[in-house]
Amino acid sequence: MTPAGAKSPPAHASDMPASRTWDVSTLLHIQQIVRRINAGLSLQDTLQAVVDGVVEVAEFEVVVLHHLQSDGMLACVAVAGSEDVKRKLFGRRTPVADFEEEFALADHWGALRFVPHERLPTDVEPTGWIPEYEMVDEPDAWHPVDALFAPLYCPRGRLIGVLSVDLPRNRRRPRQFQREVLDIYAAHAGLAIHHASLVDQLTAGEQAFRLAFEAAGTGMAVISLLRSGGGRYSRVNRAFCELIGYSEEELLSRSVAEITHPDDRDADKMYAQQADEGQRIFRIEKRYLHATGGSVWVALTTSIVEDASGRPAYAISQVEDVSARRAMREELTRHASRDALTGVANRRALYQHLDSVTIGSGDAGGAISVLFCDLDGFKSVNDRFGHAVGDEVLIVVAQRLRAAVREGDLLARLGGDEFVFVTADAAAVELATRLTAVVATPIQVHGHIFRLTASIGIADLRGRQVESRQLIHEADVAMYHAKRSGGNAWVSHTEAVDKPAGDIP
Repeated sequence: MTPAGAKSPPAHASDMPASRTWDVSTLLHIQQIVRRINAGLSLQDTLQAVVDGVVEVAEFEVVVLHHLQSDGMLACVAVAGSEDVKRKLFGRRTPVADFEEEFALADHWGALRFVPHERLPTDVEPTGWIPEYEMVDEPDAWHPVDALFAPLYCPRGRLIGVLSVDLPRNRRRPRQFQREVLDIYAAHAGLAIHHASLVDQLTAGEQAFRLAFEAAGTGMAVISLLRSGGGRYSRVNRAFCELIGYSEEELLSRSVAEITHPDDRDADKMYAQQADEGQRIFRIEKRYLHATGGSVWVALTTSIVEDASGRPAYAISQVEDVSARRAMREELTRHASRDALTGVANRRALYQHLDSVTIGSGDAGGAISVLFCDLDGFKSVNDRFGHAVGDEVLIVVAQRLRAAVREGDLLARLGGDEFVFVTADAAAVELATRLTAVVATPIQVHGHIFRLTASIGIADLRGRQVESRQLIHEADVAMYHAKRSGGNAWVSHTEAVDKPAGDIP
């Protein structure tokens, strides 16, 4: 069936004889056309190639292809025939149910569905169009209302379209050979259309990914995990380049390890191992080396893309600059562990540090000493000059004490004029001597000269299993012995007499 009013050329008497059988030339011809429709064309070009191929291989003059749309309708997307036929048919949309209604009346010729004109009820509207032509006077003549369909299926057996053919060149209903040709061709056409649809979807997806990738406000990077280029960047966006100061060309010639902070490279190796073991999404924070020097803290959200065998092939990372957030977090942590007045460690940081160095130290024979320092005469500074001046004096004292300790030692302020030091046992006496000297040096604040001294108590671990509070208490006891002896001195706890249990700092 073709549109009403469409004029047809005169019938050809024997374009495809009924006796025609398969031969090598026919098979090669079909193979050539099948290769053509599988040539990697776009979906629309493939659809048109399919209908043109039917005209050539199955010898019908009008071929219509309805393709299943996302809304479930079958749309006429390709037509082979005259321009008038194309104009009248192209773009028409038909519910699948309308085709199914005709299929229910059809003879099954393999996968083909043939609806003879005499079987179509008068109340059923044909899905095709009725051409005007002079019928041949033969029993097997093709009637203008005859309809022949070739449903098209994807590899999973889902209907994806329908080929409708009309006007066989010999104007006769197709015989066995012509049916087989169309049946075989339709099977290949369904696969070709499915493949072209997938290619179009992949192309559209790639274009969408590229646009989103390039326009993303955060850094984006694709890293190859294949053996040939493992760990190297294969794609980066502008935001990522700007974040770490390298050009796209520079990054594409580097591996992830080359721009990763040395302290974070072992963690990267661990994540790579986890990817090999099946983990597919990672969220981590790490440092990149900036092109101009220094490092940049970033938060990475990385997804692993597998190859056909299920092995990691690529990693797609979203890279967010968290340097400011990390700096704020470190600042908050610093404030939480620092004395607000002097800037040295506070009570909380002292106990955390002591807990970390005393747990297990007893059994290992750890040599840790705690020095408890109290300023002699400081109370009179507050009483005479006020707390504001007293605070200034404490700041100067803290600066001197900080300068006197070695790298790795801890200086903390418990409160008031009490300071605690944690150092190696072998350095305790030397440190105590140095501290008493720096405190005894006169201090000038607001035009006033202040002369203070320090009383220091020393307690050591020396292989004992002692809790942090007990160790500080022992140093406190020794400090009181130094103060009672006149101050400006240090006393070891082993030389002191333990005082009764009282307030523990």
